Amino acid sequence: MLSRTADHLFWMSRYTERAENTARMLDVHVQTGLLPQSVEDVEKGWRAVLGISELTHAYDKKYSVVTQKDVIDFMVRDPSNSSSIASCLKQARENARAVRGALTTEAWEIQNATWIKMQGYLQTNALEQNPSEFFEWVKHRSHLSRGVTIGTMLKDEAFHFIRLGTFLERADNTARIIDVKFHGAKEGAYTKNLQNQNGQRQSQEQDAIADPQIDFYYWAAILRSVSGFEIYRKVYRDVITPARVADLLILRPDMPRSLLSCMEQVVGNLKHVHNDTSSDTERFAGKLHADLKFSNLEEILDAGLHDYLTRFFERIFELGNRISRDFLVPLNT
Repeated sequence: MLSRTADHLFWMSRYTERAENTARMLDVHVQTGLLPQSVEDVEKGWRAVLGISELTHAYDKKYSVVTQKDVIDFMVRDPSNSSSIASCLKQARENARAVRGALTTEAWEIQNATWIKMQGYLQTNALEQNPSEFFEWVKHRSHLSRGVTIGTMLKDEAFHFIRLGTFLERADNTARIIDVKFHGAKEGAYTKNLQNQNGQRQSQEQDAIADPQIDFYYWAAILRSVSGFEIYRKVYRDVITPARVADLLILRPDMPRSLLSCMEQVVGNLKHVHNDTSSDTERFAGKLHADLKFSNLEEILDAGLHDYLTRFFERIFELGNRISRDFLVPLNT
């Protein structure tokens, strides 16, 4: 396959997945923002969302204060923000248009219709009135795109580059959602609570533990943001604890959005597009997958969850660069 065609397919799926995951991250923060908390905690939470998305500097250049309305507007419709949902869906559509012949009619029409409907959506005040409903719409359009791809496309190199982009982007964004919630405004209390509930560092410091009802809604919102609430109930059949949330979203191979599950898909799709120069990249991906597969939660907590995720970000970014080097249009062209 021509590298330029592979590049368009890869980035079409990455932008679609990025739009969905931005919607998921914003939605969980809107939901947790309904819980009782101080004005300072609210601002810290939204600033954490900007920070983990690497948008703090760009936002501060445009806005003097951090508010829910401005952050949502900046991360949803702002054309100057290349990571906004509107920008991502536009780029996904443009990449699909560039390789229209490599897609089925249904796959192209989903991308095109999503962009057209997005234009109309953002011209109304629906986002301001019910942001969660809008975020659900974005997630639904992404589900449609993936379903049509799987259901209508030949399982050739084009298909595998689309899937490769999807799961590489999903791994990065799942890690960001975990990090922003565990390392954000409630870091101290929830980290101590997580350690205690994992049974590794039993402590008498009960003052750090949050109100049980608030605690439940907080972690339930996070699980719902990754479509994991029902899965958590099926797997653990018990109260929601930070330790189990971390275990589910990082190390469970049967959880579709976990880091381990995403890396299994990345490794598998890389094998299908193997070329003469990709062996080192496949080994790099294999090591990252093996580190997840043979890790346990105690080791991750000992290393520090935030530090562990920061290291994961660095490695997934390096993997993306290696894939670009071996298969796609060079980044400096």
